[in-house]
Amino acid sequence: MDISQLEVFLAVAREGGFSRAASKLYRTQSAISQSVRKLEAEIGEPLFDRSSREGLLTDAGRVLQEYAERLLNLRENAREALTELRELQMGKLVVGANELTALYLLRVLGEFRRVHPAIRIVVTRSLGSQLPDDVRRHKCEFGILTYEPQDAELASIVVYSDELIFVVPPQHPLAREGRISIRQLGAESFVAHIVASPYRDKVIQAFEKYKTPLHMGVELPTLQAI
Repeated sequence: MDISQLEVFLAVAREGGFSRAASKLYRTQSAISQSVRKLEAEIGEPLFDRSSREGLLTDAGRVLQEYAERLLNLRENAREALTELRELQMGKLVVGANELTALYLLRVLGEFRRVHPAIRIVVTRSLGSQLPDDVRRHKCEFGILTYEPQDAELASIVVYSDELIFVVPPQHPLAREGRISIRQLGAESFVAHIVASPYRDKVIQAFEKYKTPLHMGVELPTLQAI
């Protein structure tokens, strides 16, 4: 039993006969009759009263008609749901972000919700180094990173540019300096993010490049704590 057989069966029932169903479906009457006979052979029951020229259904035919209409309605509903999903009229959008990049999403989530109010947005938190793998494994539709992953399987675009800022209390001696060299920073003690990230690696590499000691006196697990 397949959908095409059920469509033929319902056409005969609705049109009240094999010839009218054949005309409706642009098929020969013999093809319509053969399709119904195959369906009857599979079910083991006659579906139409052959003594009637009006395509009257048997008891088995009326039962099958009810379920066949349900199946075809479900197929149409599935098609409509997929169309709506393609047109972003419904569904769920899963975005991967780390602690830092999740903050940048706040600027655009409101606008996205305004344009697509029926889409449910879920932001999952992960390490920046883990996000490319999350995208590849379809754990999220896309990820927001602070670096460009060197991965041939992924495409990336720059959506925002940021810079690293050296922050000290107003009373700190370096606060009065116009420019600060990295060698001057070697004498300072930093409050650092303990979680491995491209930003952290970039800072460490910069100090290593200029052979300057990096003193991370305090390491904290969250940006909020820093």
